[in-house]
Amino acid sequence: MAFETKEQVLEKILAQKRPACPHCNAEMSIWEVPPFSFSDGLGWGVPYLFICFNDECPTYVQGWDNLMENYAHNASVRCMCYPGKKKFEYIPVFSAMGAKGQIIDDQVLIEQEMMKERIKKGFSILTDAYIAKDSVTVVSILLDATEPQRVRLKAAEMIGDIGELEAIEPIKNAKFGNAIVQKEVDESVAKIHQRHFTRECPFCAEIIKKRAKICKHCNLEVAGQ
Repeated sequence: MAFETKEQVLEKILAQKRPACPHCNAEMSIWEVPPFSFSDGLGWGVPYLFICFNDECPTYVQGWDNLMENYAHNASVRCMCYPGKKKFEYIPVFSAMGAKGQIIDDQVLIEQEMMKERIKKGFSILTDAYIAKDSVTVVSILLDATEPQRVRLKAAEMIGDIGELEAIEPIKNAKFGNAIVQKEVDESVAKIHQRHFTRECPFCAEIIKKRAKICKHCNLEVAGQ
């Protein structure tokens, strides 16, 4: 099963034509969902939504009176739409500024373009390193927390193909803070061991031959372990 990063999801959404609000025909904004759950507590299901932030939209304007009259709440609603869907729903807001903090504005789009360039540059460096069997550069990128997650994920995949035994220790001891990258690192470590017919000693964690009966580092018996 393939996993998409938020950057990949946003890239797809940016390529889509933004829907128009069915109530006022205004172009809807891209909105990053907050980290807390909504409504039934099951979560949003997506990292981004389309929302109408036109303050003159009839749904928003009339919503203040409707919610006060029917529910005694000083709130209104804005029209929202899930990316790729044609079904329009509503999200409650409790002030004129409600939810506007998560609008993906021009500055965010500029940052996204900068991220795309960083990813492109990172992939280019990794491609050259892979061709040259330069595992040092690949490990360096993998361990660099400032690199985009997509680049680090690719580095984690590559190191399993070209990494030597020396690459195992630094990447085994690193904390990646991303379950997908960590999973790829673990699989790459296993691939390196497989290519070199090695494994870790179950007692001292030093690298030994897969067929070894006695660990050359701690002198304990590892046959069958």
